[in-house]
Amino acid sequence: MNTAKKLASAAALATTAMLVIAGCSASPGTSGPTTASAGSVDLRMTVWTSNESQLALLGSIADAYKADHPEIGSITYDSLPFADYNTTLTTQIAGGNSPDLAWMGDLSKDLIASDALVPLTDALETTDGWKYDDLLGSVTAEFTKDGKLYAYPFSNSPFAVYVNKTLLAQAGQSIDGSALTWDRVSEIGSAVNAATGKGGFVVRDFDFASWNTLATIWTGWGASAWSKDGKTCEFDSPEMTKAFEFIHDAVYVDASMPGPGVTADFFAGDAAFTIAQVSRASLLDGSFEYDVLPLPTGPVGAYSVLGQAGVGVLQSSAHVQESTDFLAFLTNPENAARLAEFFPQPRESLLTGEKLAANNTKLTADQLQRVVVDQLPNAVTLPNHTSPAEIAQKAKTALDAMWTPGADVSAVLGSVCTAIDPLLAK
Repeated sequence: MNTAKKLASAAALATTAMLVIAGCSASPGTSGPTTASAGSVDLRMTVWTSNESQLALLGSIADAYKADHPEIGSITYDSLPFADYNTTLTTQIAGGNSPDLAWMGDLSKDLIASDALVPLTDALETTDGWKYDDLLGSVTAEFTKDGKLYAYPFSNSPFAVYVNKTLLAQAGQSIDGSALTWDRVSEIGSAVNAATGKGGFVVRDFDFASWNTLATIWTGWGASAWSKDGKTCEFDSPEMTKAFEFIHDAVYVDASMPGPGVTADFFAGDAAFTIAQVSRASLLDGSFEYDVLPLPTGPVGAYSVLGQAGVGVLQSSAHVQESTDFLAFLTNPENAARLAEFFPQPRESLLTGEKLAANNTKLTADQLQRVVVDQLPNAVTLPNHTSPAEIAQKAKTALDAMWTPGADVSAVLGSVCTAIDPLLAK
């Protein structure tokens, strides 16, 4: 099957799955006593982590829940590859093999718009000790519709710049963390590449495919992928053009950003900088000296970009009540504090550097204050829209022409708008 047919099939599958979900009926989420018999409820939750420490933490929370809920036979975390997560999840749903709960990123808008998720607000508000008012409204907005929360934002991780101080020292470079700019990052990255052969700066998970991660750069130029109402493409704006000219020059002129096909894993010591979420700190193994700083400033000054993921209960679950009650337990204040070791939580009571550091062995309280707590209030999220897979692929196909030395940056960005404007207009 050629690429075009594969993409068409994936898009059709996702649409079918949404229709299947929307056609299912289930009662709104409730918490409290269940009428299920002992051992009769098996819950499955899809996740995209395969990190053993994270899965062990999730497993320990599930074990604690099972100990007090005899109706639960098992709670299974189904770890799906991140690159195929959305397609695999929608395939499961369309095939009648829906999980009970699911992590979700950019699929959330489709799931919410198609009424695929159980509303959680009432259940969480009435769960003893859950403290719904502790949630930050600015953080829950992405998963809220008509005043109802449809997914608990379990991970609210601002992007930061990780610095390999050992590699910088080898290249005779240093930084001023209080005045770091993108121009300075590119300058140092170029020097490190020239002196050591290692990479300069890397946007983790971009790999010249996942273009939405470049929002961690272009926001510093005041650029956006589309208008606030999501109906009009803005890739062809002057601000976006300048941002991509910087990126293109970093790859093909300054050699400060590794080009297509070049692997430079910061956490393996192969790059001077990486732009990644704070939750990636778990990958630091102590093999080099490092620091973590807020994103570099761009022409518009300081800014912050937030990567989010939520967890919700699917309407297609055979155990909506039990799934909702487990979600309330998984995310209660005590367990939220434990989850904060890897995933910054939406609870205001947990958002201090000291409290985050209590469960984080990689970053200090000061680092966490600077790159998490201080960044959350004004952070923008990565681009998110309905039909994310189709938009992502069409934009990626158009942007492929960008990654050659003589690319016409403005023309390529115009072609992105030509490709995705019809989808945005829907």
